[in-house]
Amino acid sequence: MPMEMGNGTTVQEFILEGFPASQHMGKVLFLVHLLAYLASTVGNAIIVTITCADSRLHTPMYFFLSIFSFFECCFTSTAIPKLLLIFLLGRQTVSFPACFIQAFLIVFLGATGFLLIAVMSLDRYVAICKPLHYPIIMNLKNCFLLVTACFTLPFTLITGPLVKISQLSFCGPNIIPHFFCDIGPLIHLSCSDTRSFEMLAFIFAVLILLTSLIITLIAYSNIAVTIVQLPSAKEKKKAFSTCSSHLIVLSLMYGSCVFIYVKPKQRNRLDSNREAALVNTVVTPLLNPVIYTLRNKQVHQALRETMCRTKISR
Repeated sequence: MPMEMGNGTTVQEFILEGFPASQHMGKVLFLVHLLAYLASTVGNAIIVTITCADSRLHTPMYFFLSIFSFFECCFTSTAIPKLLLIFLLGRQTVSFPACFIQAFLIVFLGATGFLLIAVMSLDRYVAICKPLHYPIIMNLKNCFLLVTACFTLPFTLITGPLVKISQLSFCGPNIIPHFFCDIGPLIHLSCSDTRSFEMLAFIFAVLILLTSLIITLIAYSNIAVTIVQLPSAKEKKKAFSTCSSHLIVLSLMYGSCVFIYVKPKQRNRLDSNREAALVNTVVTPLLNPVIYTLRNKQVHQALRETMCRTKISR
């Protein structure tokens, strides 16, 4: 509800529109998304647990994978529980502070995920193109420094501008055409002059996405050249297999972002953005553990042995 203040009003809560065309299927959609959310959370949690428990997986590649899976759990848990409440109970309202906290977490975790993907690309580049120097370059200290940089950079870039955006005037309307609070829709709802903030949001998105994409493209271009030059087909297959899972996840993440940010018809953009965001928050985190575990023999073996130890202990 808006609260009267002087000659205008100040919005005290926002209404998440969600998926208005599907509201009559609320309980069915609740069940589908609940199962997807649980499967995603459990799958990514299993990757984190196995990586920590099995000493054979204490390598830079699995270290980065476990950090990425942890952030995927956090990212999904930031957006999906509210969507479940919208489907089940129709609770579309969210308080002003909670909305901005969610917006911060969505952008922070999403940006961190893209930077982690870039770091994982660098790891594969060093492993395949510089195998003799791999233990020196990807030592424990450097791995921690890379992960620290992945969440320090977005946190530093986001915090100040988002605090400033929260201090803008919001006098109505208060309907967000999305199923979670996002910076873009929040800026558009402000009654203040937001041109500078729109430019900041654009620069941040370009900086994170392009930085991640350029690093990934350079890394995989060099990997492709190195694989082509390998003498035997067996060596080529082994080198490619270490990258294939990562390439599939890359395609899913960047593919959904293309649908969100590159739209020829502006009037249809909001609906397709919601669908692309749903892919990014539900489908991609659900498929990540499946892709990484089904295509990885080491993870298969570690999972089987962990399950066997669990049965024996019972």
